[in-house]
Amino acid sequence: MRSWQIVHVVAGFFVLLSLGLGLEASPLFVNANFLWFTAFVGANLLQSGFTKWCLMETILRRLGVQGGC
Repeated sequence: MRSWQIVHVVAGFFVLLSLGLGLEASPLFVNANFLWFTAFVGANLLQSGFTKWCLMETILRRLGVQGGC
């Protein structure tokens, strides 16, 4: 997998996990404050769409994960 693909997979996992932990209707519910993490991930995705820079992708590339399309 390339770095941008890993970023998408991790972001999607974090959104689904934080929704599961933050929504009262979920069997995984812990606390509604986990919804703030969902908002954080969404804000970072929005920011990276405009700036074309993502910290996680930078870290993955330094760890040797291949970038590009």
